[in-house]
Amino acid sequence: MAADEGRGVWLYAVADRIAAPGVGLIPQVFRGLAGVGGEPVRGVEAAGLTAVVGGVDLAEFGEAALRRNLEDPAWLEETARAHHRVIDAAAALGSLLPARLATVYSSEASMAAALARRREDFRAALERVRARREWGVKAYVALPAEPGPAGASGPAGASGPAGAARSGAAYLRRRRDQLSARRELRHGAIASAQAVHSRLSRYAVETRLHPPQSAQLTGKRAQMLLNAAYLLDGSREGDFASTVATLATEHPGIRLELTGPWPPYSFAAAEAEGQ
Repeated sequence: MAADEGRGVWLYAVADRIAAPGVGLIPQVFRGLAGVGGEPVRGVEAAGLTAVVGGVDLAEFGEAALRRNLEDPAWLEETARAHHRVIDAAAALGSLLPARLATVYSSEASMAAALARRREDFRAALERVRARREWGVKAYVALPAEPGPAGASGPAGASGPAGAARSGAAYLRRRRDQLSARRELRHGAIASAQAVHSRLSRYAVETRLHPPQSAQLTGKRAQMLLNAAYLLDGSREGDFASTVATLATEHPGIRLELTGPWPPYSFAAAEAEGQ
């Protein structure tokens, strides 16, 4: 990437040509759409493909500035929302390959050169995702309700040191049984999550297993066991969603969360690298 001065090019996605040469590459879906930094969105022909891009100020979106800004949660959330908003709009035009967040070029020429170097990779990836969309399924451990605190006085007549000892031993047994039950529950939940993924994979052209997210990211107390993405033909989407609902009933030890459809974020293997 050039020095952090002037204007750069933010890449949102790579697609087939979305307009004939000479007709223009700003389809109606982009009109009035604000991208990253509030900038307008446009299409640029490069290497027989269409790059969906926007201009950005390199003082904020250049290499050094990005390293700082990506550490700012508020900035990151706002930028990611704008990035994905443009990708969702562009996906209405047909198959595309979403670019990784913060793929920035110093100029349109450097972006076009990068796409030309990997033109065949992009074409192959576009064929792989054509007329297909991504669905996500997450599985969480369905934990039982926490037990209430044990009574302080113990059973009737259990007073004094002997009664306290019996009460303490009973408490330890209960805690041991609770921990054992939780371990068994988790083991069963893991087996259920594996069975769910195996069943859902039958509907998918491709699958991706992402690392389970932490409670800090999900905002949920329950542990995530499965974080999977499925690339589906349109004809399989209805059956896929119905099967998720059926599996949720068959496996009460886990809670399933279905998301989608999305552009094929997890399957855009031929990503362009900013420079």
